[in-house]
Amino acid sequence: MGDVQTYQMLINGAWVNAADGATFDSVNPATGQVWSRVPEATEADVNRAVEAAHEAFLNGPWSKMTPSQRGQCLRRLAELLADRSEELGQTETIDTGKMLKETKWQAKYIAEFFQFYAGCADKISGETLPIDKPDLFVFTKREPLGVVAAVVPWNSQLFLVAVKIGPALAAGNTVVLKASEHASAAMLEFGKLIEEAGFPPGVVNIVTGHGEPCGRALTGHKKVARISFTGGPRAARHVLENSKNNFAEVSLELGGKSPFIVFEDANIESAVNASIAGIFGATGQSCVAGSRLYLHEEIADDFLDRMVTQSKEIRIGDPLLDDTQMGPLCTVGQRDHIERELAHAQSEGAELLTGGKRPEGMEGLFFEPTILACPRQDLRIVDTELFGPVLCVQRFKTEEEVIALANDTEHGLAAGIFTCDSARSLRMADAVRAGIVWVNTYRVVSPIAEFGGVKGSGYGRESGFQAMYDYTRPKTVWMNMSDAPMANPFVMR
Repeated sequence: MGDVQTYQMLINGAWVNAADGATFDSVNPATGQVWSRVPEATEADVNRAVEAAHEAFLNGPWSKMTPSQRGQCLRRLAELLADRSEELGQTETIDTGKMLKETKWQAKYIAEFFQFYAGCADKISGETLPIDKPDLFVFTKREPLGVVAAVVPWNSQLFLVAVKIGPALAAGNTVVLKASEHASAAMLEFGKLIEEAGFPPGVVNIVTGHGEPCGRALTGHKKVARISFTGGPRAARHVLENSKNNFAEVSLELGGKSPFIVFEDANIESAVNASIAGIFGATGQSCVAGSRLYLHEEIADDFLDRMVTQSKEIRIGDPLLDDTQMGPLCTVGQRDHIERELAHAQSEGAELLTGGKRPEGMEGLFFEPTILACPRQDLRIVDTELFGPVLCVQRFKTEEEVIALANDTEHGLAAGIFTCDSARSLRMADAVRAGIVWVNTYRVVSPIAEFGGVKGSGYGRESGFQAMYDYTRPKTVWMNMSDAPMANPFVMR
């Protein structure tokens, strides 16, 4: 099994074990071997983390820093992330099976998110109000909320941490971050950079554990003011139930089953490459995966011939190697779920065009790139998020027909539209119910652009300057400028 690395949690500036010493193992999905051991946080551990964050928010050095000083901490963190992206990427790849070429790029690119929010820290301002009362000066100021509970999944974890704690810290909040039980190591390595960047103790705390008791205790804690959650709908329902204990503000990003629509006038080569990137990039383990492909009937055969051919040539293997194009799934549960749903879809009449099984002669959680022709929209697999390299394909004739198909879903996170008709692209962007629409491109992010979904994909937005408002609240201040005594106390002014 080799050496197993042992991690600790970050609470109030100290690296600690769980109160009862409990741990759980993390498995490298490319080898099936245990490679690290992580603390299993107790409710007492979570309480200590929240209390530390609350004290840091009210009384610690963080509470006395100017916005510009907070921005300097974030800027130092960004510089450290850029320098250590290779190391962080390797840890995340070993822990999750994601491609090193993507994890190290992502670790480096999220430095730009922290630079962005470093610049935002001193850009939040209030306003003076032209009040309809004589002798009164009224203005607003925006203040941080308090303790933020940030809950992130294992996939794209460094990116998701950046879009949560970047604006939260820039606005003056403190954070308790819960790492995914499926892959916690990268978050704990990230915590070392938090220390090195000079954040005072308690400003960022990182706990590890499962939904019970760790997630429940955190999202239901009475000193948590906001919950930012990314994950699945089942866990999200528990988060909403827990939030009744603290009336915390809640934002949810819950994944999707995103439509990828290709019209007859599209650049086919570009659309095929984008579709492959959208569903087989990151082994399909992306909340915005373009997992529902809708092809205009005039180009469907040509498109599928090209895509099936290219999919069969995808190199599956060790995610640490440069020439590998697709790594393993992260968990056994994902693979089992995919296999069950594929079998069920074929029993309903779906046709397997390529893939659909584990590669022969390979250990680990590998699964072939899979394309499934679906004769009807009502097949269960068409609106079931698989979180793996499985693409459902259907054909359409008209714009109106494909709009109805695209919107016939419980989800609404992202959509891709491929057409050379600019008027059509704008019509489609308006008509498709999704929080993100990519036209003639796919799976692109930036710190400047907000993202989030509608319907079953959750609510709230992350990234962009708007996030600064989500992590602050306005306070209205009324000032009486008159020297005259207050009038009749029983009459409202």
